[in-house]
Amino acid sequence: MSETTNSPKASGQGVPPAEVAAPHRYTAALAADIEARWQDVWDAEGTYEAPNPDGDLGGDPEVVARPTKFIMDMFPYPSGAGLHVGHPLGYIATDVTARFHRMTGHNVLHTLGFDAFGLPAEQYAVQTGTHPRVSTEANMENMKAQLRRLGLGHDKRRSFATIDPDYYKWTQWIFLQIFNSWFDEQAGKARPISELVARFESGERATPDGRPWSELSAAERDAVLGEYRLAYASDSPVNWCPGLGTVLANEEVTADSRSERGNFPVFKSKLRQWNMRITAYGDRLLDDLDALDWPEAIKLQQRNWIGRSEGARVDFAVDGHDEKITVFTTRPDTLFGATYMVLAPEHGLVDAIVPAAWPEGTKERWTGGAATPADAIAAYRKQAQSKTDVERQTEGKDKTGVFTGAYAVNPVTGERIPVFVGDYVLMGYGTGAIMAVPGQDERDWEFATAFELPIVRTVQPPEGWEGEAYGGQGPAINSANDQLDINGMGVDEAKRTVIDWLAERGIGEGTVNFRLRDWLFSRQRYWGEPFPIVYDENGVAHPLPESMLPLELPEVEDYSPRTFDPDDADTEPETPLSRNEDWVNVELDLGDGPKRYRRETNTMPNWAGSCWYELRYLDPHNDQRLVSPEAERYWMGPREDKPHGGVDLYVGGAEHAVLHLLYARFWSKVLFDLGHISSAEPFHKLFNQGMIQAYVYRDARGIAVPAAEVEEHDNVFYYEGGKVSRLLGKMGKSLKNAVTPDEICAEYGADTLRLYEMAMGPLDVSRPWDTRAVVGQYRLLQRLWRNVVDEATGEVTVVDAEADEETLRALHKAVDGVTQDLANMRFNTAIAKITELNNHVVKLREVPRPVAETLVLLIAPLAPHIAEELWRRLGHQDSVVHRSFPVADPAYVVDETVTCVVQVKGKVKARLEVPPAISGEELEQVALADPAVVAALDGAGIRKVIVRAPKLVNIVPA
Repeated sequence: MSETTNSPKASGQGVPPAEVAAPHRYTAALAADIEARWQDVWDAEGTYEAPNPDGDLGGDPEVVARPTKFIMDMFPYPSGAGLHVGHPLGYIATDVTARFHRMTGHNVLHTLGFDAFGLPAEQYAVQTGTHPRVSTEANMENMKAQLRRLGLGHDKRRSFATIDPDYYKWTQWIFLQIFNSWFDEQAGKARPISELVARFESGERATPDGRPWSELSAAERDAVLGEYRLAYASDSPVNWCPGLGTVLANEEVTADSRSERGNFPVFKSKLRQWNMRITAYGDRLLDDLDALDWPEAIKLQQRNWIGRSEGARVDFAVDGHDEKITVFTTRPDTLFGATYMVLAPEHGLVDAIVPAAWPEGTKERWTGGAATPADAIAAYRKQAQSKTDVERQTEGKDKTGVFTGAYAVNPVTGERIPVFVGDYVLMGYGTGAIMAVPGQDERDWEFATAFELPIVRTVQPPEGWEGEAYGGQGPAINSANDQLDINGMGVDEAKRTVIDWLAERGIGEGTVNFRLRDWLFSRQRYWGEPFPIVYDENGVAHPLPESMLPLELPEVEDYSPRTFDPDDADTEPETPLSRNEDWVNVELDLGDGPKRYRRETNTMPNWAGSCWYELRYLDPHNDQRLVSPEAERYWMGPREDKPHGGVDLYVGGAEHAVLHLLYARFWSKVLFDLGHISSAEPFHKLFNQGMIQAYVYRDARGIAVPAAEVEEHDNVFYYEGGKVSRLLGKMGKSLKNAVTPDEICAEYGADTLRLYEMAMGPLDVSRPWDTRAVVGQYRLLQRLWRNVVDEATGEVTVVDAEADEETLRALHKAVDGVTQDLANMRFNTAIAKITELNNHVVKLREVPRPVAETLVLLIAPLAPHIAEELWRRLGHQDSVVHRSFPVADPAYVVDETVTCVVQVKGKVKARLEVPPAISGEELEQVALADPAVVAALDGAGIRKVIVRAPKLVNIVPA
């Protein structure tokens, strides 16, 4: 590399004339050489390795003593399509932030792993016969190469993939902690299941049927504990897709109840599935949101998804049966207006209460044209299976349902009211049953009107009300019996009175309900984590001991789930793992001698590995425990500014606003309750980046055509001579508008790509990609290069001299502004300030060394490769990565003068250049002495002078 020289800059600060040779100009080829070379240096020297306070990643005590920053991206999935330029937006942003915090004196943990289990790799395996691990690992290697080219400063020692047995061993271990726990409502937290067993054994807690614990069989004990465990198996309603042969998560089902992959029909079915009792944490998941530094829109989505509501549980006796129908209502004050009931088609009581024949007097409209109630229910269930929950809840006049043939008894009126099945009631909310109050609920009104059912108003609508159902506030009406009279009461008082009356009679109680449902945790797929559970001959589930973990995913000859006729809802899944009989049926010694067991053949959902990965980044090689307590407290423990602990900054798309974040929060809280970690929340600060969009061009058939081959003439777009339409949308391979980072790096260099993506606009706003605009940031780097290096000789041209006053002010204002912008992730405005300073320096005849060095350090977080190269050429042997970020001198940040406007009678008469720190008294004197002001007053007296130093003086003449 060239020795540092003090020779003046070459004349002609713009682009050199074409005839002048410039072998040392900053070009794409030079950028590629610089970038590859520095990436090798960073890897060889472990530049981005963040030391832990203990363990195999322990390091320099001086660095460990620094304040910490744990900065994370959302887990990427290694797609076979590779990255397009939209994908790195968040990765570059976190990298810039991490680099800035390193330079401001922090020990920064920044790394990236891969969320590598899931459906896409399995589907590819089904289609090609390639093992999912082979294709997934190839995709990861490609993605790693693409990400490395961007110069991301990751601690690569901490990287892993969820498919690594050393990783999913601990995913299985966490599942067992959850399985072996129950939620103690008195303590408000998870406790070991052994404590609950001890309470049953001692008689402190009675068993459901009152028998001593010792008299229960193993299967009976298992069933009792299953009602308490935080991970439990039950018959659950699922989205069953016969055409794919698997159960699908809600997010894998389209709005018209078809599979996202393959477009097959999806039906509601019941299967024995693993669930997580996330509902036990409803209150804490809500309450702890308040202390998190998250976008309010994301908090609102979480609150709405959890859906906490206060009300009452009410029991309705079923006429002629021992069964009772329990409903949850937020309006117990309207109980007198309940004129019928509706059960969800999947409700477990339906079959128990359906009579053999229609009761005398049943209206034809109620039967659905069926000969018997059982026939009507069966036909209606078949119809309801084909609808999504969204469709079932859509408002509209066409409410459907059938009469069960059974009647319930309204507990406050004593009247027999018919019980219907209707698909507008969901098992996923409340109890799967409602008391229908058509006078106060629009959907109930529509149903009552369709089925000719009574409508009784129980709340007085406001005067002039001309609507149908009235759901607002008002005094109670038509609401009294011999023992209870709430007429005239407001809603709140009426609610309390009714709840007390129900509780006294043991037929209801005040309670809290959640929209949140327990988390369905089973998938009938191959490419996922095996459950560490085996079943004995009685079907009792047994957890594997930790010594048997990881339970590795076995080889199977066929990865495909068994598929069926897509329209045959009466089928059940056959899992790929069930075909490996040697793996499924095993002899194990679980502590009481060798016995035969059957393994669980479902796998965990793709959410499992991403529920806790932030913890493994902290201590990735620990084979003795989930995470070292010291490392977890050091990086994620609670602090004054983050009372629940967690990652300091988590960046990712808003599409994960609910499920991933909710599931990860739940796992953290369970692990916190059991004493495994100190952080009750996984992510303290959340930032959602916007999307990089691109134009989609479609031909007359509506088919996307390659964007790169579209030509524009007079604002009209053509592809192969034919007109095409243009619309801004997502970027992607299927839309034929994807631009890869490799293309941009080859043409301009990675630093240019980094700058362009950060300069496009505010990080949280979506923005359109424009390849033509990339050149603007390329020219910024070329000018920066010329400010330090002579393009003809390669010599450094800075001089050892002091900067002039104007340059010092420009420099320190830029330092002050860029510091604030980077601290607040305003990357676009930081780049604008750097560009302004760089343009100022371009105009200088000579560039003082302190100015050049400060400029290089300012841009280092954003364009690290060129910064490292220039720093080295400026004679430094250390890396800019750990250099201190420049600090502004306050004396130069403040403007030397500011403009003060002087008004007389509200009209501007003078503009004065005054010091920013001028006092009000001094400013008044200066203003009154100004000749233009004296002329404007023309000898008139002064009634009042209003001074707002240093920018305004308003003079009111007498």
